[in-house]
Order: sequence, then C-alpha cells, then structure tokens
Amino acid sequence: QVSLVESGGGSVQAGGSLRLSCAESGGTGSVSSMGWFRQAPGNEREVVAINTASGSTHYGDSVKGRFTISRDGFENTVYLQMLNLKPEDTAMYYCASVLKDGGTWSRPADFLYWGQGTQVTVSS
Repeated sequence: QVSLVESGGGSVQAGGSLRLSCAESGGTGSVSSMGWFRQAPGNEREVVAINTASGSTHYGDSVKGRFTISRDGFENTVYLQMLNLKPEDTAMYYCASVLKDGGTWSRPADFLYWGQGTQVTVSS
C-alpha cells in the first residue's frame, strides 16, 4: 500500500517562503508522477505543481515563477519550494502520486494516492 507523508507546512507572512516535502513509501519502486494540489475552504482542489514519470514539470498558472517542484528519485520524495507567498496561497496542500494511465496531470481525480495534507497559511 502506497503511503504519502507530507511535512513543512506552517504560517508565514506575505512575501515569505516555505518548503514542503512529501515522502512516498510502499510503492513498486518504479518512477511515478508525483506532485502537489491545494484546496482552500469553499474551493475545489487545484493543481499546484506536478513532476511526471517522464521527468517533465507542470505548474498551475497562479504559482508559476514563484513555486518550484523538485524530486529526489532515489528517496522517492518530492519537494515544493514556495517563494513570495501571498495570502491567496493559503490552503491545505496535498501530495499526490501515481497518475492513472491516460490521466491528466492537472486533474485530482486522475491520481491514485494522496497524503493527509499540510496546512499553509499566509498572512498579509
């Protein structure tokens, strides 16, 4: 059974930075798509950044130029470096892994495994 454990959330002021981590365990050992979604109260879950099995990266429009996703393939851990945080970045951030065959990287429903989430709060 695949398990995803996130860490690194917290509270910062606008303009600050945070680094999230997500460690995967229990997988097959093969490389899979991994990344981050977020969900604020009353909003749908939206893509933040994805690192695909082929090594390409994708970002949600609202975080381009501020967030960077990276990956430690040996440890099967994915990181999200968040810079210049804004109050609108406040949300629960979820790690996701394993994109369904034929799935779309931006669709939460197309990922098989999810972490419990880590809260990011940005104050103005």
